[in-house]
Amino acid sequence: MANHDLQKNKSMIEFFFDCSSPWTYLAFRNLQPLAAELNTTIQWRPVLVGGIFNAVNNGVYAARENLHSAKNRYILKDVQDCAREAGVVIHFPPKVFPVNSVKAMRGCLWIAQDTATAHQLVPFIEGVFAAYFTHQQDISQDAVLVAVCASTGIDADRFLLGIAMPQIKEQLKANTDEAMQRGAFGSPTLLASPDATSDCLTAITCLPANVRSLVQTMKALMALACESLTANP
Repeated sequence: MANHDLQKNKSMIEFFFDCSSPWTYLAFRNLQPLAAELNTTIQWRPVLVGGIFNAVNNGVYAARENLHSAKNRYILKDVQDCAREAGVVIHFPPKVFPVNSVKAMRGCLWIAQDTATAHQLVPFIEGVFAAYFTHQQDISQDAVLVAVCASTGIDADRFLLGIAMPQIKEQLKANTDEAMQRGAFGSPTLLASPDATSDCLTAITCLPANVRSLVQTMKALMALACESLTANP
C-alpha cells in the first residue's frame, strides 16, 4: 500500500448500520462527537440487520419473543437510560416492530453515492431514526421516507427512483454480506481499519472508551507502517 494511502485510511471508522435498531441510533449519535475528538472520519455502511440475523444470529428472534422476561425488561430500561444520556427520545419497541427497513437503507446508499445529495446523508439518517423511534412512524412506507426527504432537502422523486435501481439493491446486499464476513452479528458494527476482520465493536461494546481505544490502536499501527515505508521506499 502506498504511503499516502496509509495516511488516508489510518483514521477511518466503518459504521455498518441499520436504522431499525435503537442501539444503532444511540451509537450514531454518540459516535459523531467522538470521531471529531479523535480526528477520525466515519464511513457510513448501510446493511440489512434482518439478513444478518437470519444468517448468523437467528437466536435473536426467540430472545425477543417475551419482552417481559427479566433480561428484556433490563434491556428496555438500558435503552431508556442510554437515550436520556444521549439526549434523544426513543420509544422501544415502537408501534411498528419489527419494521422492514430495506427502502430506508437503500435510500442511505443512494444518497451517499449521489453527488448532489451526499452532504445530506447524516441528516437523512438522523431523520429516519427520529421518524421511527421518536415519532413511531412506519419507515417502510414511501410517504414517511418522502417526508424525511422533504425535511432534509432531498428530491423525493429522485429518491424513489434511486432506491429502485438494481445497483443500489445489489450494493446493500453486498454490504450486508461483507459485514458478516468481517464478524458482524448485528447492528451497529464498527471497524476502525479497511482491512479489519476481528477488531470489531458491536452494539454491546461500542462504548466511547472502547471506540477510542480501537481507533488509537489502529492509528498507532498505521503510523508504524508509514514509518516503515518511508525508511524502506
